Amino acid sequence: MPKTTVRAGSNIAFIKYWGVADAAINLPLNSSISMTLADAHTTTTVEWDQSGRLAEDAITLDRQPLTGQAAARLARHLDRIRDLTGMTWRARVVSENNFPMAAGIASSASGFAALSVAGCLAAGLNLEPGALSALARLGSGSACRSLFGGFVLWDRGDDHETSIARPLFPPDHWDLYDVVAVVSRAAKTVSSEGGHRLAQTSALNACRVAQAEQALPLVRQAIAERDLAALGPILEQDALAMHAVMMTSTPGLFYWQPGTVEIIHAVRQWRTDGLEVYFTVDAGPNVHLMCAAEDAPAVQTCLAALASVQDVLVSRPGPGPLCSEDHLF
Repeated sequence: MPKTTVRAGSNIAFIKYWGVADAAINLPLNSSISMTLADAHTTTTVEWDQSGRLAEDAITLDRQPLTGQAAARLARHLDRIRDLTGMTWRARVVSENNFPMAAGIASSASGFAALSVAGCLAAGLNLEPGALSALARLGSGSACRSLFGGFVLWDRGDDHETSIARPLFPPDHWDLYDVVAVVSRAAKTVSSEGGHRLAQTSALNACRVAQAEQALPLVRQAIAERDLAALGPILEQDALAMHAVMMTSTPGLFYWQPGTVEIIHAVRQWRTDGLEVYFTVDAGPNVHLMCAAEDAPAVQTCLAALASVQDVLVSRPGPGPLCSEDHLF
């Protein structure tokens, strides 16, 4: 069984995944739609230890050995692959992100997508796309969307077999850009995994879920027609509704920082001034700005003038997971 290296892109959700109906299998409360990113990705190399020298899984992330709960979460995912194959070998895993992790740029999505594909291929396990998407979802819900390139729908489903993602349009369907304004590289104090469990404690949650489901066909139509003017207001509304649920949960989650608010106000002013750009915010303080490819340089220039912006990451729509011979060890 050869070592296997896979690169998987993160994704930005237009209709968000927030809250779980069944936490054990990350069964979401609503379906969601996202765009897989070409330029924000995780690369993971997996090798199963057939010699038996490893007493436990050896996992390195961004050049640091993982321990504690973080290592246990990845080991549980490796256990799922072991269960599917019937093998008992431990694994050596080395993974690297090219963007800040745990800061609202969906590093768990790209991470568990890459780990799922690399782990299965290294074990000689060839799952069909739906089953692989379901496997990735068990590690991190949004990882099921990073199993496909371009624009992706995650059907809520009713159980493990039916809650899976599927592609809607390929990466070259629409030259839409995600310009990420990084206001903080720090990891969140409350992970998305923990936050999902709190969603239903908010009195606003049921309304937000119903609103998200109603928006899905509108978002699909806007993507099909490459209509940013139709898509933009919907993705802004859904992001604001999701964060309203977070803030009114028990306990309340406040992922935003002053820079987050500064950018939101700035985006609204830039639109008034004639620059077509819209914002969305995942579970973190950093802001994703969606615009046409030709407007991306102008958006970057505008962001550079804001004191709260530490860095800017730019990505176009990207492919699904890709195998590589450039192993990390």
